Amino acid sequence: MEQYNGTRKFLIATHGTFSAGVKSSLELIIGETAQLFILQAYNNENTSIEYEIKIIMEQVGEQDELIVFSDIMGGSVTNQLVQHALRPNVHIVSGFNLPLLIEIILGDTNTPVDELIETAISNAKEQMVYVNKLLSTPSNNDFND
Repeated sequence: MEQYNGTRKFLIATHGTFSAGVKSSLELIIGETAQLFILQAYNNENTSIEYEIKIIMEQVGEQDELIVFSDIMGGSVTNQLVQHALRPNVHIVSGFNLPLLIEIILGDTNTPVDELIETAISNAKEQMVYVNKLLSTPSNNDFND
């Protein structure tokens, strides 16, 4: 296994101010996070997504890894970021949730990034639960105990 020598960086890229809200929630739970960027697409009509991405990418060195969390697969934000996924150190995860971000950001930097992402996605899917159905299932009546 190849030893990782760079810095793992993170980008939350969403339509509007969603990324700022996610960052706020994330830092409330795990504290301030180093190397975390946000992209608030279409929030400032004077700044293009392409320009905002360019500024962020200039801060990611060849030895660094960038894990991008985008809001909607096939959405304009993700589509703009896809061109950067050809770089070997850029990884895009679309349709994220807070448990996924927490697991990846707090993940062991010695774990290969693709393995970390795959495991976190699997675990994050388990966090999406229709709670009403869970509560109405007889075997789960002890949920509040």
